[in-house]
Amino acid sequence: MKHRSIFYILLCIGLALGLSGCTHSDADHDDEDTHTEADDHGKQTTKDGDHDDEDKEEHTDEIILPAEKAKAAGVKVEVVKPLPFHGVIRVSGQVTAASCDETTVVATISGRVGQTGHISEGMHVSQGMRLYTITSADMQVGEGDPVQHARIAFEKARREYERAEALVKDQIISEKDFELARSAYETAKLTYESTARTRSTGGVGVKAPRAGYVKQALVREGDYVEAGQPLMVITQNNHLYLRAEVPESHWGDLPYIHTAKFRTSYSSQLFDISEMGGHVQSYAHSSTQGGAYLPIIFEFSNTGGVVQGSYAEVFLITEERHETLTLPLSAITEEQGLYYVYIQVDEEGYRKQLVTLGHDDGERTEILSGIHAGDKAVVQGAMQVKLASATTAIPAHNHNH
Repeated sequence: MKHRSIFYILLCIGLALGLSGCTHSDADHDDEDTHTEADDHGKQTTKDGDHDDEDKEEHTDEIILPAEKAKAAGVKVEVVKPLPFHGVIRVSGQVTAASCDETTVVATISGRVGQTGHISEGMHVSQGMRLYTITSADMQVGEGDPVQHARIAFEKARREYERAEALVKDQIISEKDFELARSAYETAKLTYESTARTRSTGGVGVKAPRAGYVKQALVREGDYVEAGQPLMVITQNNHLYLRAEVPESHWGDLPYIHTAKFRTSYSSQLFDISEMGGHVQSYAHSSTQGGAYLPIIFEFSNTGGVVQGSYAEVFLITEERHETLTLPLSAITEEQGLYYVYIQVDEEGYRKQLVTLGHDDGERTEILSGIHAGDKAVVQGAMQVKLASATTAIPAHNHNH
């Protein structure tokens, strides 16, 4: 009886321990299930978060500009492709008048200058237009009246001529001496007659030998001039020279320069000499003493808009280069010394791209790195795309890439 009581007590203790173990195991299982679900939920959350981060990173550098706004802003793109380009030497220069386009008006006799009207530089004159009147009336130059001096010189030359005419018949003097005497006589005669005519008619008129523009008026009303003295320079302004100063370091490139583009100091317009019927006139084979530059001169037709004497930024065009990636200068933006272009990635999306520039000819620039053939680069309205980058809301935009 005593042993049976002990057995029942041990049995109760065993049942109690078994029930306790089952309860703990179920709880542990529940905890494991709960942990697993939590971990899975955490992993799923993390995975979704990574996906969001990747998507966010993918669109971080994208600039959104709706197509209708881009069109209104004048944004245009160009497909980048290799094209022929050329070497460029960037120098300074000056536009001058072509020698064939200038005429110097000179005094035909000595005397006092009188203007027939208002004369100023830049004024247009027609061929045959009377510019000045030169008269010797009421003047005492040197030791007497210039008309009297001309008459005396004429009389002397006439006597010498008549004497030489008689001597040459007797072969006392040579034909050469006779011709010299006759030439002196005819010159003195013309001088006397013209000088005397100024006294009787009020002066000898000086006319424009050709139409053009007054480049320089060298005398003023009342000035005294000698025969042959320059009075005025007339230019037609039809042909011009562009003189560019090339550093000595580019001496070896001079034979390969075949044309040039230039932009004057007063205008943003780019002039192309090859489109103006121009060509290389000459270039120096040695530098001037004390100088470090070699001049090269282009002659071209003035189609309008080019002013004589103006200074210019010159782009000398050298040998041709093949398969070169270039973009218009309007495609380039600059920030703190770095250069960028904007690449269109889809209908409304753009990407800012750092590029390295090479030579430019005032119109297009060589791109050494940063873009590839097939890229769609913004060539007009780049500044509008740049401004859009400051206001673009990336998270609200969704593209399938």
